Amino acid sequence: MSYKTVKEQASAEYEEKKSVFIGSVCRVESEEQAREFINGVKVAHREARHNVYAYIIGRNREIQRYSDDGEPQGTGGIPVLEVIKRNELCDTIVVVTRYFGGTLLGAAGLVRAYSKAASLAVKEAGTFQKVKAVLFKFKIDYDLLGKIEYTFSKNGWQLVNTEYADKVLLSMLYESGDAERIKAGLKEMTYGKFEPISEEEGDYFKEDDTILMDVK
Repeated sequence: MSYKTVKEQASAEYEEKKSVFIGSVCRVESEEQAREFINGVKVAHREARHNVYAYIIGRNREIQRYSDDGEPQGTGGIPVLEVIKRNELCDTIVVVTRYFGGTLLGAAGLVRAYSKAASLAVKEAGTFQKVKAVLFKFKIDYDLLGKIEYTFSKNGWQLVNTEYADKVLLSMLYESGDAERIKAGLKEMTYGKFEPISEEEGDYFKEDDTILMDVK
């Protein structure tokens, strides 16, 4: 099962009737990381009136928390949480800081402002998918390399590394659900002459059709 999360830490600012709302978003994988991010935002905005937050953690959205941080009930945390849900994000925390501008916005105004600041922050961060994928290494004879490279390019298969020794050691990435199809294809194009070396399943990030090897 794949799911969406934010690419990077980001922030965005929105002003409503002289109140400034600053949305801050970050990718997190535990409640401890979420609390650290919340505390960091609070330290950075010591003079702010409120630091509303919401987060969803877990591949199956197991953990969902929010706080209005002193705003009227339901006007801050829940709207921010709804932004995370609407964007179908997991492992994501959004904190919206409010510097009070002297004019009361009312419940509806607060909901709009917190939602807007959270949405702007998520848009600034960008999103990608997190997927289960396999790093598969195998060896082939040199005379098969050209055919392999051509077929991989034609099929959109992802070759991530090539090493040359007595044989050619290739490393490829594919989503876990594609394992049977990929191996059948390799067997056909190499006439059964590819030598499996290792396969390791793990969590990877995916942007468009590319599985990313390294993401900070």
